[in-house]
Amino acid sequence: MALSEQTPSGAYPARVGKPADVVELTVPALTTYLGVVRTATAGLAARLGFSLDEIEDLRIAVDEACVMLLSLPAPAPPAPAELTCQFMIVDDSLAVTVSSAVAAGAVLPAEQSFAWQVLTAHAAEVGGSVRTGRAEVRLVKRRRT
Repeated sequence: MALSEQTPSGAYPARVGKPADVVELTVPALTTYLGVVRTATAGLAARLGFSLDEIEDLRIAVDEACVMLLSLPAPAPPAPAELTCQFMIVDDSLAVTVSSAVAAGAVLPAEQSFAWQVLTAHAAEVGGSVRTGRAEVRLVKRRRT
């Protein structure tokens, strides 16, 4: 499990003003590590002053994104099975990208699926893609002011 905090150099579109803080968490691609991801999500959201309801919404959305990726076929060994969560802290929002290596031909669930409904109900923006053996789900949660 790796945890690092850094300021990106063009990894995300920067807003005018101060650069965003980025925290990246990498865990084994096992459901037993989702508690670590949920705890990190809640801690970062609390640091931004999110309400308890907003923190819970974000935890649910990130958990659903992780489960969605863990349900996809994994690449053949010896590729390491890891789940990476990248949190970008900008002003009053937290942008999260969850990604994992996947087998060739893997596809995300349809946008009408229950998983996507959960994501759109708990985050302001959602999206996902699969390309070159890697799947990712992106979401943004904004703090209500």
